[in-house]
Amino acid sequence: MGLLLRSLAMLFIVICFSCLPDVSAQSSGGSARGLDALLQDYAYRAFVHPKTGVIYNGSVPLNLTGIQIAAMRLRSGSLYRRGVNMYKEFEIPKGVTEKPYVERLVLVYQNLGNWSMVYYPLQGYSYLAPLIGLLAYDAGNLSAKNLPELDIRASGDPIMIKFQDVKPTPAGTVAECVLFDLNGSVNFSNVESGNMCSAVQQGHFSIAVKSIAPSPAPVSPSPTPAGESPNVAPVPSGRRKKKSNSKVWIIVGSVLGGLALLTLLSFLVLWGKKYRERKNLQRMERAADVGEALQMTSVGDARAPAATFTRTQPTIETEYVP
Repeated sequence: MGLLLRSLAMLFIVICFSCLPDVSAQSSGGSARGLDALLQDYAYRAFVHPKTGVIYNGSVPLNLTGIQIAAMRLRSGSLYRRGVNMYKEFEIPKGVTEKPYVERLVLVYQNLGNWSMVYYPLQGYSYLAPLIGLLAYDAGNLSAKNLPELDIRASGDPIMIKFQDVKPTPAGTVAECVLFDLNGSVNFSNVESGNMCSAVQQGHFSIAVKSIAPSPAPVSPSPTPAGESPNVAPVPSGRRKKKSNSKVWIIVGSVLGGLALLTLLSFLVLWGKKYRERKNLQRMERAADVGEALQMTSVGDARAPAATFTRTQPTIETEYVP
């Protein structure tokens, strides 16, 4: 019984721990910050024979088809003194600084394409252009992953973003520039010259208008193939919350059910032990009841058991003949 109890306890622990990673994965799945970390890794892979100031286009996993990435390595001093004339849609002026300071940095470019609304849903708005991003990282180790972003700022003229694929503005609406910073804040500003926005910091940018009709729920453009990283699988926020809640209730139910089972098994073990002790006691009492009864005799004022006959007859010493 003890071996069975230990086996059940080990099984219960294994079940609980097998459920916990799912909750962890679910909580980080589909996050924009998780996507940034993944795209940084894939952008760095494009540096086969890196040269300073050269744009290297990277490739993304199959489950993120439609996203474009690129990387460019620069010297911090050169970026501050000269800027970058044109890096995809970005025109970076002189006077851009980074914190903390590094000798070389990498500017990672992102174009989220049809994944823009999936990772950056903007309630009440519709995008007129794909969301594009500009993030800076340390270039000290081009094989590093999960690097923290550097904080780059334009100290003079702002960074200009010239969008190349902008849909016409619907009648009765006003187009606005949208900036998502790395802290999750959303900032709006005016569009310049029909397709240009400006900023003094890094982040993700697009042009959007207020929706006339309710925006449909974002749907993943393509299924996630097997073998790809699950921590960037796009999941709509409503479904993600429902799945997370169901996972939590499953774990809570498993824990309570396991505790109830262990309690029941403990009571059964204790009852079995008591039952065996009662059986042994009853068997000893029956054995005592069926034993040979002794006759009682009076000895003075008391009564004591006495044998009916003597097993060994006494022998007097004088009866021995030498």
